[in-house]
Amino acid sequence: MPASSVGHADIPDLVHDLSSSSGATAPVIAPFTGEVLHDLPLSSAGDVADAAATARAAQRAWRSAGPAHRRRVLLRAHDLLLERRQALMDTLQTETGKTRGQAFEEIFSGASVTRYYAVSAAGALATRGRRGGIPLVVRTRVSYQPKGLIGVITPWNYPLSLSLMDVVPALAAGNAVIQKADNQGVLSILASRRAFIDAGVPAALWGVVAGDGTEIGNAVVDAADYVCFTGSTATGTAVGLRAAARLVGASLELGGKNPLIVLDDVRPAAAAKDAVYSCFSSMGQLCVSIERIYVHRAVADDFTTAFVERVGALSIGGALDYSADVGSLTSAAQLGRVTAHVDDAVAKGARVLTGGRPRPDLGPYFYEPTVLADVTDDMLCAATETFGPVVAIHVVRSEDEAVAAANASEFGLNASVFSGSRRRARAVADRLDAGSVNINEGYRATFSSIDAPMGGMKSSGLGRRNGREGLLRFVEARTVAESTGLIALPRTGREFAAMTGIMVAVLVALRAIGRR
Repeated sequence: MPASSVGHADIPDLVHDLSSSSGATAPVIAPFTGEVLHDLPLSSAGDVADAAATARAAQRAWRSAGPAHRRRVLLRAHDLLLERRQALMDTLQTETGKTRGQAFEEIFSGASVTRYYAVSAAGALATRGRRGGIPLVVRTRVSYQPKGLIGVITPWNYPLSLSLMDVVPALAAGNAVIQKADNQGVLSILASRRAFIDAGVPAALWGVVAGDGTEIGNAVVDAADYVCFTGSTATGTAVGLRAAARLVGASLELGGKNPLIVLDDVRPAAAAKDAVYSCFSSMGQLCVSIERIYVHRAVADDFTTAFVERVGALSIGGALDYSADVGSLTSAAQLGRVTAHVDDAVAKGARVLTGGRPRPDLGPYFYEPTVLADVTDDMLCAATETFGPVVAIHVVRSEDEAVAAANASEFGLNASVFSGSRRRARAVADRLDAGSVNINEGYRATFSSIDAPMGGMKSSGLGRRNGREGLLRFVEARTVAESTGLIALPRTGREFAAMTGIMVAVLVALRAIGRR
């Protein structure tokens, strides 16, 4: 049986931090047991409006406090996240059903992004000079100001790390945040938020609401000056359209059907060992998880044998320790989706190489990691995101065929290339239509690179999180330019006639010396 969950005595204290006055509640189920973990107080549209107004008021003081103050507070929050990691991992496992190791990945990611923006925000947003229109005659500088109130809509699958990847840079840039948490991830978000409050972030600056996606999510979009959404392509498109109607920007990390290419120069057993984690981390309930493998026929038999053997040997469990390799799906809806995809594939001729069945003996939402072969285009799992522990292996005849198959998708979030030659892998990576490409790794190489932007192409999203790009989405760039008075700019026809030759000579000279 799974280990005991996060202490029930802690739950009322955490949910007290929600902005909720509706009086309505919704049950939240613990994935490991199927029991009601707690009854979640639901927010109303009025709660969103109140939290937004309070956050806006708090934002003025937070902005005025300056970058040095924000740096100190965020670095203290980083330390508290690490100090409280055991309790945070308990909460993450209890809410999502993931393993201890995968819960730790969230803590590592959240702490990394907090430290990164604490240290880098001031430099990235410093006012800097730019070349004036006429050197020496015009002096130009660019500064940044926070947008104001950032709306963050966060999914259930990685509630802590995906939350902090958006919330922390927003705070570091001097903004306030109003966040809609998915019901299944509220406790993890509130527990991590508590670390930031205890570190010195004003409680009013970061409001958290929960409830119906249409009512509460729309209210967050309508209240915000910029919106971050992580979730499905269909919902994200609706969010983007709603924000655009108000001329409000949005960054959208959406669905994926992520491919992994195995070239003919790999060591098959070693490649299989690394590829398994890429597919089944958090039971495949990860936006960047691998769902399609294209393996060159020269190594296909050896790779597939080793891959299937390792998948079949994975330890499945729900203990709050490091004894399990994979955990549980998070909800009945997830179990239903995975079962439907596998059953549909089998009915249409796919072969199950390992897995392919639920494990009610372990808990209500456990499902065996599943490897399929002979998947065809008419199957649900061929092109539609499964978002579960299911991967299809396809044998290809060439590198070109693998690249074409990998790119033949409406999605372009993440991809991977396994090769014995990093030089060859980089050349293949440059041909893939994906916002992130990993070499000899499935997703963690790019996912952990907080200094580099992360986001999708095609139907996988809009905009980028992480890196300088993830910070600049939360500010408005402002240009201030001044006339130095060295030469008066022409104002009349006579003055233009006198100055035109000089101005053309300046342009020619700049071109000659290669100046911008």
